[in-house]
Amino acid sequence: MLLRFLRMKYQMACGTFCVFALMIAASAWSQNHPVIKRPFDLPPSADLSYLVKAKQGGFMLDGASSLKWQFADNKYSIKTETRAMILGKVHSATSEGSIDDYGLAPDIFHDKRIRRDATISTFDRNAGTVTFNTSKENYPLQGGEQDRTSIIWQLIAHARAVPKKFIAGSEWQYFVVGTSDADPWTFKVGKTEKIETPLGLLSAVRVSRVPNERGQQLEIWLAPMLDWYPVRMRQTEPDGDYIEQTLENVSKK
Repeated sequence: MLLRFLRMKYQMACGTFCVFALMIAASAWSQNHPVIKRPFDLPPSADLSYLVKAKQGGFMLDGASSLKWQFADNKYSIKTETRAMILGKVHSATSEGSIDDYGLAPDIFHDKRIRRDATISTFDRNAGTVTFNTSKENYPLQGGEQDRTSIIWQLIAHARAVPKKFIAGSEWQYFVVGTSDADPWTFKVGKTEKIETPLGLLSAVRVSRVPNERGQQLEIWLAPMLDWYPVRMRQTEPDGDYIEQTLENVSKK
């Protein structure tokens, strides 16, 4: 049961942070997906650590995750790692690329889960396509495409740049590349809430991804007073199983 939990729940990125989604058939979006150019303001480079709590089939699981966000000289890097008690590292992901007129422009997305081979999604800027080492699918690069690890930081950059537009009820669309295909994501901004963390009580804007066809819910709480870093992330399944990450420490670089 424990291994089943890890296979089902620790699929970040999140970052990721363990950000997951239902994949839509590739052909439906391969030639036409949202291309939206918005102002962006990248947050300061930082190392972030999170406490992880999860529930699966009546089992409770504790763990920890880390994230290294860095950008300099028109390049960025995001590295995440999730560990569970007893089992050690159960998931890691890396997104690396440059910064262009749309914000983050991934070159490569590397994802490794426990007991599975690594997957690699390649954003070939010269060829203008996204390809996968586990799939024959490919997508044209039209501008603004993200992977499952970079998407959170692209969202943060937009929130920082136009906070007066990042208000309750507003929606933000992106095209997100996974491990073998890609699909459109929509985030809806909610109200500001108080979140209990090891760093104290923090005010954070709740952002939810519009549920996919499986009824999975993804919620992210961004703290404006803490450079809009994510202070909590939670994915909930229709049966009530969940995985939740709460910010424990931030070290700015």
